[in-house]
Amino acid sequence: MLRSRKILSAALGSVNGGSLLKREGILSSVIIPPLNPCRWTSARFQDDVYKLAHQAAVDQSRARIKDEMSRSLLTDMNELANHRGKVSKANKVIVPATSALKFPSLEVYFTDGAKLTLPVTSKEGEANLSPSNTAKLPLTSKTNDTNVLTSDAAETDSAKASLISLSFRESSRAMVDSWTSPFLKAFAHSSDVHLYEVSLTDQWLLSRKVIRKLLLKYMRKPTPAEKQDALQRQIVYSFGDHYYFRKELKIVNLLTGYAFLLDKSGRVRWSGTGAATEEELSSLLTCTSILLEEK
Repeated sequence: MLRSRKILSAALGSVNGGSLLKREGILSSVIIPPLNPCRWTSARFQDDVYKLAHQAAVDQSRARIKDEMSRSLLTDMNELANHRGKVSKANKVIVPATSALKFPSLEVYFTDGAKLTLPVTSKEGEANLSPSNTAKLPLTSKTNDTNVLTSDAAETDSAKASLISLSFRESSRAMVDSWTSPFLKAFAHSSDVHLYEVSLTDQWLLSRKVIRKLLLKYMRKPTPAEKQDALQRQIVYSFGDHYYFRKELKIVNLLTGYAFLLDKSGRVRWSGTGAATEEELSSLLTCTSILLEEK
């Protein structure tokens, strides 16, 4: 009888000890260090890396907020009124390839929902297109211009020269058109030239997948019956956060239009802002001709 009582008391003690350890699990893990000292160094290193990465993200976020607060809509409007959107003057001569800026990657959508990554810089440009581009969809456009096409008729291989225009607000569409319309007319029969008109929106709601699909569907128009030229106006749309994309191209004013002439390697060889002048148009066409002659 006495022996059974001792066994019962020992069992109850082990149960209470186990529950205590479970309740004080955090405390015991702190007091009792890992047996392997190497694990201490690894844990400290991981913690330091996490802190550094977190601090870098915080610093980057603060720098962005400070940068965006340094400019306002009123600043952009004053700049537009004083300089007519001419944030900077267009290049008079072509930029050398060795010192030219690489155009940052930009994901754009056609009105049929197909996706393309600009710039297209290789003969295997099909890799830049989403699989949905392989389907033969109706020719669509945002405007009634017959020289407009979408992904199904768009050539995906790289061109010797590509003009990419950017507009962040509807008010800058006329400025963009002052560049693209003469360019389209001058190189209408050239198969080595591409023309992209990109409309960018940073609004969170419009960037949602469902809203984006509805918006692109709304932009569709019937297929034009007229004969198409070799060079087509490809109107595309880009959704999402473009802050770092704008930083790379030094775009600060969102009320004006921008035009960039790229070579076959995706380098910016010429650029212009605002509404085009006769002198600037002449330099654009001349630089394009130079790119077409490059080997």
